Amino acid sequence: MKFSEFIESIKIAFESLRSNVMRSILAMLGIMIGITVVVLMGWALNGLDNALEDTINLLGTDMLYVDKWDWAGGGSWESMRSRKNISIHQANDLAKQLTSAELAIPVSQKWGQNISYGEDKLAGISVTGTLSEYSLTPAGLVTEGRFFSQSEDRFSANVVVIGYGVSSVLFPNGDALGKTIKIGGHPFEVIGVIEKRGTMLMDFVDNQVFIPLTSHMGIYGASRSLSIAVKAGSEKKLDEVRMETIGHMRTIRNVQPGADNDFSINESQAFREQTATMRAAVWVTGLILTGISLLVGLIGIMNIMFVSVTERTKEIGIRKAIGARRSSILNQFIVESAFLCFAGSLIAFIFSSIVAFAISKASGVDFLKPYVPPEFVLYATILSVIFGMLAGIIPAYLASRLDPVEALRYE
Repeated sequence: MKFSEFIESIKIAFESLRSNVMRSILAMLGIMIGITVVVLMGWALNGLDNALEDTINLLGTDMLYVDKWDWAGGGSWESMRSRKNISIHQANDLAKQLTSAELAIPVSQKWGQNISYGEDKLAGISVTGTLSEYSLTPAGLVTEGRFFSQSEDRFSANVVVIGYGVSSVLFPNGDALGKTIKIGGHPFEVIGVIEKRGTMLMDFVDNQVFIPLTSHMGIYGASRSLSIAVKAGSEKKLDEVRMETIGHMRTIRNVQPGADNDFSINESQAFREQTATMRAAVWVTGLILTGISLLVGLIGIMNIMFVSVTERTKEIGIRKAIGARRSSILNQFIVESAFLCFAGSLIAFIFSSIVAFAISKASGVDFLKPYVPPEFVLYATILSVIFGMLAGIIPAYLASRLDPVEALRYE
């Protein structure tokens, strides 16, 4: 197809659209709905993917967590409940025996606690007891002040590092450092604030406080099951560190050869595998709905193109009588159909952008951006042109096969 013919086909298509505005809008309606579904679905799922990725990365990409429980929900809850607790002695033994990891730190947590500052109280807070080395993990990075020291941990100092969510509520003016809060009725001086880490799917990580492990055990007892945070140092070392950790823990906990582990290794990769199936199911469902919408739009465009061919039968006859080739007639109607879908996709993209902006601002959800990613313009354009060409093939073929004499006689 020559470029001049293509430009002429575009002009004819535009004139046809302009002369039959209402019919063209009705024809584009199906494709507009389909493209709107495609764009909004992609926008929402893209945001959800980013939220899931951010949530998974909260664990740390080079971190392993040895725990009595499987955090991803794998295995039998009854069998996990019957496991022996992970003791502080086992955590210390693992830390001494591990050679491939940067560090291994015991972590004790007490969920759903109340803390207070003066008359202000907060419920549902996680009180975490750990060592000073926890500041070297992603969860221990402070944005104000500092983490507690080895001596403060050794001597059970009443110092606390609070999460961003706790600081925002109790100290909205940002003056948390040096203040005294009460945990379990015991006074603790705030020496640091952890940087904001929570996401919409996992905002509770900002609602926790960190105190020395010995202080934690003094308040809540030493018989609780601990977690052990193991920092590999890099993602490349995860496999090596995981295998060594499993081997040492089986020995430390006297797991017999051939028996299942009586502990779990929790890491970000496990959560990725758990969410992969869910993501795939959501995308497949969305694509099916999109396909149905686009199919309806395709049928609508095809019917309008049949009407257009019928109305312009005499015009086709005249063009063929003066030497127009079949390919020219064929290309003209295919281009016209593609142009119709392209125009519908542009309208749909503008509408989708407005809807996305409105939803984002009204909901206040972080992962839903107030704009549609620019690459979606390209995707929507390509998709609409392909469907437009498919919708126009049969009507265009029939138009190109018309006998010029019979076409000229058509009234």
